[in-house]
Formats: sequence, C-alpha cells, structure tokens
Amino acid sequence: MKPSGEEPVLLAELKPGRPQRYDWKSSCETWSVAFSPDGAWFAWSQGHCVVKLIPWPLEEAELCKTSERKSRGSKAEPRSRGVAKEKTLECGQIVWGLAFSAWSAAEAGETDPACTVGLPCLILATGLNDGQIKVWEVQTGHLLFSLLGHQDVVRDLSFAPNGSLILVSASRDKTLRVWDLSRDGRQVQVLSGHVQWVYCCSISPDCSMLCSAAGEKSALLWSMRSYTLIRRLEGHQSSVVSCDFSPDSALLVTASYDACVIMWDPYTGEQLRTLRHVPLHSVLDYSSEVHTSEVHTSSLRSVCFSPEGLYLATVADDSSALQGTVPPALLPCCDTPGML
Repeated sequence: MKPSGEEPVLLAELKPGRPQRYDWKSSCETWSVAFSPDGAWFAWSQGHCVVKLIPWPLEEAELCKTSERKSRGSKAEPRSRGVAKEKTLECGQIVWGLAFSAWSAAEAGETDPACTVGLPCLILATGLNDGQIKVWEVQTGHLLFSLLGHQDVVRDLSFAPNGSLILVSASRDKTLRVWDLSRDGRQVQVLSGHVQWVYCCSISPDCSMLCSAAGEKSALLWSMRSYTLIRRLEGHQSSVVSCDFSPDSALLVTASYDACVIMWDPYTGEQLRTLRHVPLHSVLDYSSEVHTSEVHTSSLRSVCFSPEGLYLATVADDSSALQGTVPPALLPCCDTPGML
C-alpha cells in the first residue's frame, strides 16, 4: 500500500485455475478469505465448493509471472516453492466461512496444543452450505474432521486466540456451537438466544468473552467460561452484522445496516461512542454539500480492529465500495472524534 493520498497498489489478481463446471454463476461467489496468524498462508474460498491454500507472501518473481500471464492471457501454471505448495481443498459444498487456528503458544516458544494432542500445528476450519464444518491440516491439505450439528449454513467461525483448539461456529440455524478439536471435535455447547440468522462471532483475545451478531438490532455477549449469556448490547437501529474485539479485549465494536459502528465497554455494556459511516467521496468532495440523506444510503457489512488496536476498518455497500475505487474507511479509535 502506498502512503496516504496515493492510489493503492494491486499486488496480484487471483482467479480460479479451473474452468467453471456450470453455465450459470450460482455458487461461484467468493465469500471468505483469511490469513493464517503467522502470515504464512492465505486461504481463499474461490467458489464451486473449493478453497485454495496459497503460501504467503507471494514472491516477487511469482508476482511478475502473474503479471506476464495476465498480459498474455494464458492460464496460471502450477507452482512449486520449497516445502510449501498451493493446495486445493475440495469441500463438497459452498464455503461460507474460513478460520485458521491460533498459534499463540508456538509464538511464545511453548509447545503448541495441537501438536501435543497429535494434531497438526496449523489447522483451517471451513463452514459449509449444508451445516457441516470441515477441518483441514494446512501443511498437507488432509481432512481431519467433519463436524456435524448445525442445520443450516455455517456463516462464520472463530478459534480461541490462546491456541486451546476451541472453535466457535455461527449459523443460519440461529445458534452458535462450541467445539473442542483437542477432543476429536467434540461438541461442547450449543448457544441459543438469537431469533435470526447468526452472521458473525468473535472471541475476545483474553478468551473470556464471545460476541455474536445476527439479523437483529442487538448483539449478544457470552461467557467463554460458563457458556452463558452475559448481556444484550442494544443501541443499533437495524440488523447488527459484524463485531470485533480490540487486541487488549478492552473494547468491542459492532457494525450494523444502520450505517453505524458502536464502540462498547464489553465488561460493563456501556456504549462509549457511535461512529457513522460516510462515503469517502462525499467527505472528500469539498465543492458539494454532504446531505443527510446521502449519509444514510450505505449499509455496513463488516468492521475490524487493526492488529495494534489503533484503527478501525469498515466495509460498506455504497457504490464507491462496490466499484472498488475507495478503500475501507480508517479511523483512529483512541483520541480522534469524527465519523467513519
């Protein structure tokens, strides 16, 4: 990414390496992408029930080859790069959610919990259209578990950041489920309380809380120790669709179709600040007045903290975001008042 004020640089454009098996576009959407915690892998749900695992970062030589192939109009060639190679995971169903296991213990120089129970040190969980969760070994691409229990689409997945191999899944069946992969994928708990599809789940970095967002005006906050509901967070005027904790677990943000992000104290439930998403073209166009009606035309789709916790990123479905000409709005969340 270039400095602020300049256009972002496109490193590579990834496209499916096989021809479409159908004449129609249904099921070919990209629903999820994810980087592994150590930044060594990129997972991409590329449509037609396939997930691509790509070693990261892309080497400079590989980027040049990608550019040359695009200019020649030729197909991508198989890559071979040391031990790590691209892998294709055939999931059998449309893939909606992706999540890598945490590697906090390994980073601290301790024994990784996955390795101590005979599991690989890096795992990828995939949430499928039929309610299944398939769990894969990243290094080999082997299927480890098929977790059954959900009755509808698994929309989101979240691993406990402490490396304990606890996995939480959010589904259109209006429930969240807690799984323990260190115990052969045993289902630990079913969390019920939502009355609409559950879109998003996020575990706090200190692993004490879980936040879930559904097609409702409130988000639910759960205890990760007792798996009971702590409180409902009410304040949005439309469906809450995304949530995320700050790296120190001190703050929680929720994003809604009402075009607002609300910042909460998760320990007290206090609403600290409300931030409104304004299309950047309206903010930057000083020659024209920003009308109130224009401010409310964008529905927020996602929100997240930056790794150091100083910024928030939001994604909205306004026309500029859909065209890809404007990056997500970034806002210092500690001491800069204003709007998203």
